[in-house]
Amino acid sequence: MLNWEKELNINEVKEIRTRTTVYFGCGAIQKINDIAKTYAERGIDKVVVMSGRNAYKSTGAWAVVEKALKENNIGYINYDKVTPNPTTEAIDEAAKMAREFGAKAVITIGGGSPTDAGKSVAILLKYPNETGSNLYEFKFTPTEAAPIVAINLTHGTGSETNRFAVATILEKNYKPAIAYDCIYPEFAIDDPDLMLGLSPKQTRYVSIDAVNHVVEAATSVVASPYAVTLARETIELVGKYLPKAISNPTDKEARYYLCYAAMIAGVCFDNGLLHYTHALEHPLSAMKPDFSHGLGLAILLPAVIRNIYSAKSETLSYILEPIVKDTSSAEKTAQGVYEWLKSVDVPNKLTDEGFTEADVEKLTELAFTTPSLDGLLSIAPTKATREAVSAIYRESL
Repeated sequence: MLNWEKELNINEVKEIRTRTTVYFGCGAIQKINDIAKTYAERGIDKVVVMSGRNAYKSTGAWAVVEKALKENNIGYINYDKVTPNPTTEAIDEAAKMAREFGAKAVITIGGGSPTDAGKSVAILLKYPNETGSNLYEFKFTPTEAAPIVAINLTHGTGSETNRFAVATILEKNYKPAIAYDCIYPEFAIDDPDLMLGLSPKQTRYVSIDAVNHVVEAATSVVASPYAVTLARETIELVGKYLPKAISNPTDKEARYYLCYAAMIAGVCFDNGLLHYTHALEHPLSAMKPDFSHGLGLAILLPAVIRNIYSAKSETLSYILEPIVKDTSSAEKTAQGVYEWLKSVDVPNKLTDEGFTEADVEKLTELAFTTPSLDGLLSIAPTKATREAVSAIYRESL
């Protein structure tokens, strides 16, 4: 009998968070009509819509949103240049456009990138003299933001249900994370019908992102029983439904439960936070902005499991049981996770993506000097020394 409960300190007071109103299920996009009506009644007559180039239209989301805005006499301007791993330069450009238009709220349509960029713009609408770089280098502490509606198009980020956002400061190879109560989306829409067109790679990578969220959240030093419970459920659902979505991308039931898994994973890491895998992935995609965040997490995960096993063996055994059968040692658990990754066609190592031993020193330096990442490392269940971080990178080559 696994006894993960013994690895939590019952004398520590934990924060348990869940804040956003989420409309969840096939057809949930229609709830934008109610949201638009509510905003119109509150005097919100102009919004900025944050999106990438294509998905917001190709999924059908935009047609429904645009109709709702027009029917409620809400003016809109669309910033459609958000890229994977959004930059502070793009955030500044979008915020300037939104301010000049007079936007009073932000609607995001997309995965984590438009959501995170939109959260950042929502802050800068309230702080017109600040910049994206100042925000992500922690040169000011925001306490307010414009209202945010997050329409989610992927089942991975969890950003639609939490207070986190990430952006890249290109000139410094920094990819910090921020976390403020003012950027919880007021409303979120999780509609699996909008996710049926995700490519096979996107399907894998975003679901692996959700798995990483919960592995870290359930094993951090601030983990609560709530985080562990959500972690186990997330991994069970991803383990069951990811192969189904890979084999049949239009399987609505599979998308529904992967979407639910990602949503509760977002709540999970809002509570338990993140540590090694995300702290070490951010330098990877900061150095290579086209590098997939979810792929980077997949590559790092086995080595992270190996590192933290000594501190969280029972918790890892409990939450990973749906996908790893032998968790009797650090090596067997790490190998079991890697075998699962291979089973969903993600066998990659860092060398496959162009990283080499020569990059380890710089990556390690960025993990400790990028604003906010030291905070993630500080709540890892084992001591996050430079040697430990370098070892994880090397084992992932």
